[in-house]
Amino acid sequence: MSTAATCTRHLLLLLFLSSLLVHPSSSKEENCNKDDRRVLMKIKKDLDIPWTTSVECCEWGGVSCDSDVHPHRVTGIAFQYFFQRYPNSPSHFPEAIGDLPYLTEIYFRKQSNFSGSIPSSIAKLKYLTALDISWINLTGNIPDFFGQLKSLTYLRLSFNKLTGPIPSWLSQIPNLSFIDLSRNMLTGTIPASLGNLKANDQFQLYLSHNQLSGHVPDSFSGFNFFEIDLSRNMLQGDLSMLFGHNKTVLTMDFSRNMFEFDMSKLQLPKSLTHFDISHNKIYGSIPRATIDLELQFFNVSYNRLCGKIPQGGNLQTGFDYSAFFHNLCLCGAPLNVTC
Repeated sequence: MSTAATCTRHLLLLLFLSSLLVHPSSSKEENCNKDDRRVLMKIKKDLDIPWTTSVECCEWGGVSCDSDVHPHRVTGIAFQYFFQRYPNSPSHFPEAIGDLPYLTEIYFRKQSNFSGSIPSSIAKLKYLTALDISWINLTGNIPDFFGQLKSLTYLRLSFNKLTGPIPSWLSQIPNLSFIDLSRNMLTGTIPASLGNLKANDQFQLYLSHNQLSGHVPDSFSGFNFFEIDLSRNMLQGDLSMLFGHNKTVLTMDFSRNMFEFDMSKLQLPKSLTHFDISHNKIYGSIPRATIDLELQFFNVSYNRLCGKIPQGGNLQTGFDYSAFFHNLCLCGAPLNVTC
């Protein structure tokens, strides 16, 4: 997830969070609903958050309110406002958050002293579009009641200690276009049902650093991923169906698995800028079409590739020998092996 597009998404998220820290609400006239304030007071007491109650709750740090669609209702909470200032304080997920009916965004991230679980009350949030619960060492399986959040478009549960399989019910969230389950301890196969998602060209899937096994589902062949990262698992088989000249994928990272297919037959998308298939069992040769790509990152090392490295593009000027070494019989610059 090192591409310019992902960095842009993360920058926008940081700008959103920063705006909440400095100006939690755009106008002092956006006084929050009295019922929402009552719920926020419960959360304040539950987590011992030092919100200043002398101002309207739409002005509290990390709280955002809507001024258009749902006037004066709380629509977003970024708990980082509190966690960044009190990083060592004990924390848990507040049960009362399910009583904020117009919430569209929850960011509950980077809390080292988290305990407990995610309350099922969150399933009541029918308008929730973005849920980020990451970097808190959350354990157990991915909660089934997340499947009731039918408005979700963005789900990040990365950098936790989640176990068990990837739930098939993810495919029942119709507009889900961003899934990040990376850096957990998930096992089993990638559900074929994920291929039923009505994903647009911006679909992003991050499953890296888990313990997933089996084959990538054939149902993914119809996907036009924007970014896909399956690195550092135990996946195997052929990935050819994910490629195609007409696809607009930007990032593909399949490194450190057991994939095995003929690279020379790949139809590389012209949009591809970040490509990593290192540490697999991939054979064949590097397609000449690679020189036509505007690559920013490229690594095919530790495979079973043969033949001459195509000359041209930035394969020689943009990458050193480490992007190509430890193959069966690759030759040519930048490797110090003559053909």
